[in-house]
Amino acid sequence: MFDFFKKDKTPEAKTKAEAPAEAASKASWAERLKQGLSRTRSQLGNQLASLFGGGKIDTDVYEELETILLTSDVGISATQALLDDIKQRVARQALSDTSQLKAALKESLMALLAPLEKPLNTSEHQPFVIMLTGVNGAGKTTTIGKLTHLFQAEGKSVLIAAGDTFRAAAREQLQAWGERNDVHVVASEGGDAAAVIFDAINSAKAKGIDVVLADTAGRLPTQLNLMEEISKVKRVINKALPGAPHEVLLVLDANTGQNAVMQVKAFDDALGVTGLVLSKLDGTAKGGVIAAIAQTRPIPVRFIGVGESIEDLRPFKASEFVEALFE
Repeated sequence: MFDFFKKDKTPEAKTKAEAPAEAASKASWAERLKQGLSRTRSQLGNQLASLFGGGKIDTDVYEELETILLTSDVGISATQALLDDIKQRVARQALSDTSQLKAALKESLMALLAPLEKPLNTSEHQPFVIMLTGVNGAGKTTTIGKLTHLFQAEGKSVLIAAGDTFRAAAREQLQAWGERNDVHVVASEGGDAAAVIFDAINSAKAKGIDVVLADTAGRLPTQLNLMEEISKVKRVINKALPGAPHEVLLVLDANTGQNAVMQVKAFDDALGVTGLVLSKLDGTAKGGVIAAIAQTRPIPVRFIGVGESIEDLRPFKASEFVEALFE
């Protein structure tokens, strides 16, 4: 499972394994984002093309647009908010033909998503402690590896705390990412996750590390006892460094649709989530869920991930996201 990270690959195997990632890295970020949103864009494009092809704007048009948005994972609440806003724009701008609705929809989406665009500033504290959480399979450990690469590109030193002590695979994967990025990983083969992260923060303070990335065990929002354990981890982090964690990042699998909204609510209620990472926008996901999140629980989307490459994680920009949905 972890062959990708081993250093003893044959040149042939390495070439085959890394060729797709290298090819992806050569594509522009805009192109990769469009590829990642291909499912949503295809669905929207095919359906909206006929809807916006010309004709009178009437009740039937709005009902069809409502159906399109709902089937793109936008959600009931966000769909209604978008429709209300579009109707106001239609009235205010005196629009009469459906060909004019596309621009109105893009403007409404931009207005909804723009508040989520708040880049993460890790320079406010040293060490800047980021606690990562989410359900198993959301992509936390991979996100940590990509964040490490991103912060290092900014000239920052990074330390990783392998706080998911329940899954040996998670610890091994983080250690592989640590080797790949040449950063230290504080880990334990068992025991208390809070203790591992406590030690990592103290180590970071002693060594003058800029950023600490603290992994935590995957949790289902319905597992109240386990959610309490992760709340304990947050309290221990604050004891190790008053004011920390400075960021609580919830990693969401973009393929989970409206279930992602439920996860945001549950983890935010338990931990006070300060930022989101939308992972696995790999061409199969319906990107409309970000609109549902913006309407229901408008927590900043710090980063989005669109592929397997280590560089396929970037800060969220609302304008790029909306353009990728339509172009």
